[in-house]
Amino acid sequence: MLSFSTGIDRTCEGVTRRSFLQIGTLTGLGLSLPQLLAAKAAATTSAAGSADTNCILIWTRGGTSHHDTVDPKPQAPVSIRGEFGVIDTAVPGVQFTEICPNMARELNRFAVLRGWNPENGSHGSADQFVMSGRKFNPAVAYPTYGSVVSYLKGFKSALPPFVQLGDQVDRRFGGGTPGVLGLEHAPFEMLEDPNAENFKVRDISPPKGIVMDRVSRRQQMLAKLGELQKKADLEPAKFEALDESFSAAFNMITSPETKQAFAIEDETPELREKYGKHRFGQSCLLARRLIESGVRFVTVTDGGWDTHQNNFKSLKDSRIPPVDQALPQLIADLQDRGMLESTLVLWLTDFGRTPKINSASGRDHWASSGFAIMAGAGIPGGSVLGATDDEGGMVINNEYHSADIAATVYSKLGIPTDLTVHAPDGRPVRLIEGHPIREWM
Repeated sequence: MLSFSTGIDRTCEGVTRRSFLQIGTLTGLGLSLPQLLAAKAAATTSAAGSADTNCILIWTRGGTSHHDTVDPKPQAPVSIRGEFGVIDTAVPGVQFTEICPNMARELNRFAVLRGWNPENGSHGSADQFVMSGRKFNPAVAYPTYGSVVSYLKGFKSALPPFVQLGDQVDRRFGGGTPGVLGLEHAPFEMLEDPNAENFKVRDISPPKGIVMDRVSRRQQMLAKLGELQKKADLEPAKFEALDESFSAAFNMITSPETKQAFAIEDETPELREKYGKHRFGQSCLLARRLIESGVRFVTVTDGGWDTHQNNFKSLKDSRIPPVDQALPQLIADLQDRGMLESTLVLWLTDFGRTPKINSASGRDHWASSGFAIMAGAGIPGGSVLGATDDEGGMVINNEYHSADIAATVYSKLGIPTDLTVHAPDGRPVRLIEGHPIREWM
């Protein structure tokens, strides 16, 4: 299902809440879908700067352990280094843990920031901070990256400029949302599993019994009703705008490029196996297809990374294998297709995990060190930037913050680093305060 401003919020205490507004379906002609598209269609201003660069963001919700992936400490006591051994990577002198063999082999294709200081160890506010580059402020709702891209660059095709796959973003503090830019720049969410048999996307793939001729008849009926209402309305300009929005919605639903973007079954079985026949792998493959079809920013979400208990079993058995398979394959696939130079690929997470292992064989939240991964858009492959101390607890050189990651992302996407927008009440809001990571520019 495609949903608007959705999210299932889970905290460490196990609290679950659902607070979302679903886009209308084809069976009712999706009246809220046209309204969303109408607002987005108005946002067609192009950003000044570099060539048109797109972005795929991998968001692992919960806080992925840096110790147990790309910043191991093999010389530390077992209470810190944990259960995993280390393996050499494609870059001499750099090691990853043994559960990341594909990423280790493909390190020349991407860059690792070991010098990230999250400055935050709390769920919810992490989603907001890391995906916007601005700390949570109850007085100002800072927008997420994809919303800024939607606001500045608008539509490139019939598809929305900002799409989110999955619902694993914590919305409690505005994470992953458009903030001051307005709901029209929220992500267009797809909640279906692209690895499912007979994968179809609600609002894009008509439900059983609904054919496009029937949709066209409903379109004609609505047009006639709209004409009757216009005659009695004192503000016909608003109805003109609504007509355009209906046109945008039907254009998206009936567009060949929309159908093609979601037709993941058209990919060869061999390529689908390379990405991995699991939700994460097929989501990465779908993200590539969406970028090819004109989406500017895709967020792929994955949950289950809050490893207070059974950290090592969880990472080894379920969390890391899909990422270790799909992320290097996504980067390689983009490169093979000539798309990597125009597509920035990010892997971001909430924060790091504690150096010391707790009594439940887990690691807790850690606000002083973690990691980030980038590829494409001129990012130097094989770069391992920054270092933490012998326990992985503190950054000791080349320290960068979430604000700096944001400035790097915006610079790569051709968005000015001095960008200021206006809140609904007219207040100017500066979106970026960090500095681009100079070694990667």
